[in-house]
Amino acid sequence: MSSKRLIISGRVQGVGYRAWMADQANTLGIDGWVRNTADGSVEALISGTADAVEELARNCRRGPRFAQVEAIEEEIAPPPEEPGFHILPSLRG
Repeated sequence: MSSKRLIISGRVQGVGYRAWMADQANTLGIDGWVRNTADGSVEALISGTADAVEELARNCRRGPRFAQVEAIEEEIAPPPEEPGFHILPSLRG
């Protein structure tokens, strides 16, 4: 098992990024969550097989059709406490 925390920046809010990522995660059998942050980025925790985690991280660089991903910060993280993949409420500043 592999787990990563991603911070995705660019034009990633208001373009369906979270729903797109949830679909991608469910297709790949990834556990974790995704949420919008107050600074305009998207934060995610992804956990699964190393291959699936790497594939989702790679796909996140492209994102959904109207997204413009500028950068992704990745770091190793502990796995999520709950199974499944969830869209969490947005963080407010």
